Amino acid sequence: MADYTYFQKRMGLLNLTADQMEQLHLATLDILEQVGVKILETEALELLNEAGARINGDLVKIQPWMVQQALQTTPCKIAIYDRLGNRAMTLEKGRIYYGTGSDTPYVMDIDSGNRRRSVKQDSINATIVTDALDHIDFVMSMAQASDVPAVRSDRHHFEAMILNTTKPIVFDAHDRQGLLDIIYMASLACGGREELTDKPYIIHYSEPSSPLVHSKNALEKLLTAASERIPLIYAPAVMCGATGPVTSAGSLVVANAEILSGLVIHQLKAKGAPFIYGGGVPPLNMGTTVCSYGDPQAILDCACLVEMSHYYNLPSFTTAGCTDAQCFDQQAATEVAFSLLISALAGGNLIHDIGYIGAGMATSLEQVVLCNESIGAIKYLTRGVEINPATLAMDIIEKVGPGGHFLTEQHTMDNFRTQMHFTKLFNRSNHENWVAAGSKCFGDSANALVKEILKWHEVKLLDPEVEKAIKAVAEGEITDTKLA
Repeated sequence: MADYTYFQKRMGLLNLTADQMEQLHLATLDILEQVGVKILETEALELLNEAGARINGDLVKIQPWMVQQALQTTPCKIAIYDRLGNRAMTLEKGRIYYGTGSDTPYVMDIDSGNRRRSVKQDSINATIVTDALDHIDFVMSMAQASDVPAVRSDRHHFEAMILNTTKPIVFDAHDRQGLLDIIYMASLACGGREELTDKPYIIHYSEPSSPLVHSKNALEKLLTAASERIPLIYAPAVMCGATGPVTSAGSLVVANAEILSGLVIHQLKAKGAPFIYGGGVPPLNMGTTVCSYGDPQAILDCACLVEMSHYYNLPSFTTAGCTDAQCFDQQAATEVAFSLLISALAGGNLIHDIGYIGAGMATSLEQVVLCNESIGAIKYLTRGVEINPATLAMDIIEKVGPGGHFLTEQHTMDNFRTQMHFTKLFNRSNHENWVAAGSKCFGDSANALVKEILKWHEVKLLDPEVEKAIKAVAEGEITDTKLA
């Protein structure tokens, strides 16, 4: 069988002890049982009522045993494929994957360097660049298309992705009908609904409303994803000090309560349907009122949620590769590097939002390139050192002996490609050669690579009739009456 996933064999990060995770879990159960959550969707209320929850209007108090039952029926691993039907990711402990984010209203223009409103072509460009980069494992739409009807922009974003990458796609939808249309588009591209169920290459992203509210819209999508067996990320974004307590522990409890109550509803709708745990718990900066993406508290809290996913033995979704910096600068590089490494060491499965700058308001394709280079190094670091007779090279050491060298040994030629880490853009040259090559800083090299990819990269195309049908769904010209 092909080695279709990357496995984290070595380094690890532990922020929470077993006792602390147990405390967070028990506090969450207490919140769900004593405080409750608001459920603003009729079918979800009916499912909870039939299952034994205590209901008063739209306020629902969930019993601890209901959470335990939901955890028992939720898959601990999820296989994700690419558009061509090849296994691309296995979401389980020890496997880390990186991808972009979605729906930034602005982009940093690759020609002028200025921030401007994003359009559909920016989502297409981001997808092409992501498809071409070796260490990016999945795709989100990045740019928000301001040049298409807002009510159908979710379909247009999905069209931009599915026509320009074969990698797995994480997508959001405006509402239930948008989700159904996107499922139909995905089915068209892989040969049918049954094929999509057997080898899912799409993952739906939806959110509760913090604190402790499940909106009608979010629940309709959650229930639809469950019934259609589409892998679902149900990710809160609790802001410490605003939509959650200012303390990390308190906001983690709120986030956990939202995730687990969503999980209960999800599993009541369809036992065994694939569900992905996680989200973000960033702080609201009390000096600027910005929801910070680069603050160390945001990075630490994401790592804690990943650890809670391990506690529950559920696949996880987390955030890294983003910054509060307003341009692609030294601050951006520092915050990107910290978050990418911490998320890997924590063991997050789906690590998204690479390329975000300006606290999630803008996309930088140069930063996506930087993240790709950094991720390559991180995957090299976390795979550890392989020790066996071939790598110990005892016979070669004996042959060369004291004072010799290994440069011309066949063992070196046979193994250097797999033992060493190679980079496309990070400088590994001396000063003279760097000057001779144009004295380029990394930003210049990244910008040049983005333009080269957009000029030359080719994506495996869909059948022209399938492509035409997908575009027609995005425009609202056709829909799938079987799903609707």
